[in-house]
Amino acid sequence: MRHRLSHRTAALCLALALPWPGRIGAETLEFPFPVVEVTSEPAIFGGYRLPVAGFRDGILPVRVVEGMIDRRAFRLDAPGMPLLTVLAPLRSQLRAAGYEVILDCETRDCGGFDFRFATEVMAEPGMHVDLGEFRFLSALREGEAGAEAIGLLVSRSALSAFVQVISVGPEALAPTPPAPGAHGALSPPPPPSDPAGLAARLDQGLSVALDDLVFGSGAAGLAGGEYASLTALAAWLRADPARRVILVGHTDVSGGLEANVNLSKRRAEAVRMLMVQSLGVSGAQISAEGVGPLAPRASNLTEEGRHRNRRVEAIPAPT
Repeated sequence: MRHRLSHRTAALCLALALPWPGRIGAETLEFPFPVVEVTSEPAIFGGYRLPVAGFRDGILPVRVVEGMIDRRAFRLDAPGMPLLTVLAPLRSQLRAAGYEVILDCETRDCGGFDFRFATEVMAEPGMHVDLGEFRFLSALREGEAGAEAIGLLVSRSALSAFVQVISVGPEALAPTPPAPGAHGALSPPPPPSDPAGLAARLDQGLSVALDDLVFGSGAAGLAGGEYASLTALAAWLRADPARRVILVGHTDVSGGLEANVNLSKRRAEAVRMLMVQSLGVSGAQISAEGVGPLAPRASNLTEEGRHRNRRVEAIPAPT
């Protein structure tokens, strides 16, 4: 569910919400800049894997905190503002409320690319993460009813700052039922790849799903044919040799994790090779990664959702 707020309304309602506007968990946090859009997911009862250290040696250390989980992403009107300017006031409010900061890291210290895909991130366009510039904070508070936890992820696009807040606590008695057809309360998927708008999204630092790509079942190679998304992406890269993208392959949950991660990376590499060999893009401008089923944008409970999760995305990389 996404909410667009007028500047006046955002100025009056700078609070985290359960439901919006109001509180998240037991806290009300005020943002230092106007909130212009909110993406939320129905609250559910479950376990949240709260990161407690940066990604190292192939592992993201976590503490599983069980309770009512609320997930929200906020887009702030804060062009050019340093991420610490966004995060620091929220951190101070959590400490004042009795939370202990467990992890407070920035991009490389967090683990960079690996951290971003090992931790939970809401789908674009609600939450955007610049792989070259993000911060993460996790905080815990022990209470008589159990532990309360909050994870804050802060990043930006060219025009906005983004804050994802995941909170979990024992307060709620029953989960909020998901919307009809939600199947697991995932946020809306990102818009399909649109060659006409691809360059504009990349210029804003936003990722693009290359949804017109076709792979054989269980195969890494692209099916023959022309792909408008790759033609548009290649033109964007050739226009400026300093531009860089990371191609990230994704799968659904069918099969084993290791096999899916390997397949997703081979598919991204197949796209990379096609762009280098056939579309005139320098190999230095493109890298390929794969994360298997770890970053779904739709439910894996339906064939339609599994189809949407099998994809390759282009993510602008820092230059």
